[in-house]
Amino acid sequence: MGTTFAILGDGAWGTAIALLLAHNPEHRVTLWSAREANGRLLQERRENVRLLPGVPIPPAIHLTTDIGQAVARADLWVMAIPTVYLRTTLTRIAAAVSTGPPVLSLAKGLENDTFLRPTEIVTHLLGIEKTAVLSGPSHAEEVSRGLPASVVAASHDVALAQWIQQCFSTERFRVYTNPDPIGVELAGALKNVIGIAAGINDGLGLGDNAKAALLTRGLVEMTRFGVALGAQAQTFTGLAGLGDLITTCISPHGRNHRVGQRLARGERWVDIQASMSMVAEGAFTARSVYERAVQMGIDMPITTEVYRVLYENKEPRRAVSDLMRREPKGERGFL
Repeated sequence: MGTTFAILGDGAWGTAIALLLAHNPEHRVTLWSAREANGRLLQERRENVRLLPGVPIPPAIHLTTDIGQAVARADLWVMAIPTVYLRTTLTRIAAAVSTGPPVLSLAKGLENDTFLRPTEIVTHLLGIEKTAVLSGPSHAEEVSRGLPASVVAASHDVALAQWIQQCFSTERFRVYTNPDPIGVELAGALKNVIGIAAGINDGLGLGDNAKAALLTRGLVEMTRFGVALGAQAQTFTGLAGLGDLITTCISPHGRNHRVGQRLARGERWVDIQASMSMVAEGAFTARSVYERAVQMGIDMPITTEVYRVLYENKEPRRAVSDLMRREPKGERGFL
């Protein structure tokens, strides 16, 4: 008997994961749309025309806007809802999903008001304790077209992580396990902030040397912050940390990178946000991480400057100059 998956959220990554799982004929896959208009368009076109144009959705994937139908008899709920919308969406559908199977989160971000990670929001609202995270360098545009990628499945429940590894692994999608979901979720959120900084770097034409330094020191910040919140340092040198950071900072698919480029051209975040059809989680994460870092006394110079460019309208070139003119320090002992 096959395995049944309910993918909750029809964005690019949710659609790509549905396509990945549907390649296995023993899998039964349902893709749920939170918005009626999106669901109707998916059903009419059998293609995510806005986010993954040119990638057909096969008949093996059941498309629905009925949450009860989506989650019925599912062995795993896959949360593909952006963090900024997760609480409102789960609150709306809570009656239909109040008890269920394990939950796998695909979201990368932190809730601004509560600073909860996506799996914590799921547990808080639905009471589901058995959760896992799937993260790593894996742009939907590439995974949906069968290009190779490697990610990690992280959970405190080792057996759950191993089961997800088995279900999701293909000859083009390699899944490792990781026992540190806190670190994996924090890495997935924090790298987006550095992605905005990388976009500013490229938009200003600052070159490869500056970008290499930005990624290196950005990883230090990510690790320092994550360890302070209970994560394992080793996680940040793996796929969910360094791997995803590289992809976010160099790929043309990166939404956060594009935000940084637009900031470098002199656009304001409020105008960029109004014009975007996809969610750039890094802009929201920058605010919550900056505020928490100040509260905890954690040194986060790159994140601080990204925050100031986004929310205080600081001129990007001045932000770069202020970073370069900071008090000289030794490299070692950074944690």
